Amino acid sequence: MAAAELEYESVLCVKPDVSVYRIPPRTSNRGYRASDWKLDHPDWTGRLRVTSKGKTAYIKLEDKVSGELFAQAPIDQYPGIAVETVTDSSRYFVIRIQDGTGRSAFIGIGFTDRGDAFDFNVSLQDHFKWVKQETEISRESQEADTRPKLDLGFKEGQTIKLNIGNMTTKKGGVAKPRVSGSGGLSLLPPPPGGKIAVPPIPPPSSTAVANQVTPPPVLKSSNASSADILLDLDAPVSASKAPATATADLWGDFSTASSAVPNQAPQQSNWVQF
Repeated sequence: MAAAELEYESVLCVKPDVSVYRIPPRTSNRGYRASDWKLDHPDWTGRLRVTSKGKTAYIKLEDKVSGELFAQAPIDQYPGIAVETVTDSSRYFVIRIQDGTGRSAFIGIGFTDRGDAFDFNVSLQDHFKWVKQETEISRESQEADTRPKLDLGFKEGQTIKLNIGNMTTKKGGVAKPRVSGSGGLSLLPPPPGGKIAVPPIPPPSSTAVANQVTPPPVLKSSNASSADILLDLDAPVSASKAPATATADLWGDFSTASSAVPNQAPQQSNWVQF
């Protein structure tokens, strides 16, 4: 009783124009034919409203103006005996109406527009499709309750072991963090005690060597021996070790010697020019 009170009535379809016909009893199992009715002279016209309460649908025929209920047809399944289609038209149906005392009768209803008949048919189909789905869900839930439940809990003293990546360490050691560089790349830290290599000092350039002044060799006579030439090669070294005054005198002697022999042809020197 409490569950019935909690159920509410919902409207599935409303059609403002419907005709009601008094139909003759069916004499065979071939079905109803709308052509046997007096379609031009309906027995009643009004409004049709399809509602649902719980799993039961109701076809209600009401007055257009006052909304007074003319007849009602409860439907517990569709298609079924409560609503049947005629064999010669898609706009006419036969429904079973009932009153509060339990009496029932079959009447014919028809729609002027074919689209209204289609909406009436679809509203009943959708409702009982929902009823079928609800029935299957409730049956599956009942079967699930009767099945033995799977115990996934830990037993007493039972443990599990998890292996998490990048967390493995050596025995007795501590995991070293990885240094993240720019761009999301992992860089290894430098080795402990490492030293930064100092770049080597570049050799002096040829320009610096060219800027050093080398005293010119002292001209010798053509009769000098090869030993004297070797001694002359060492002469600039000894001259560099002499005081500054000696270097000045050396340049003075060179100028005197060059002025004394102006017309002498230059001798081929053993110096190699770089």
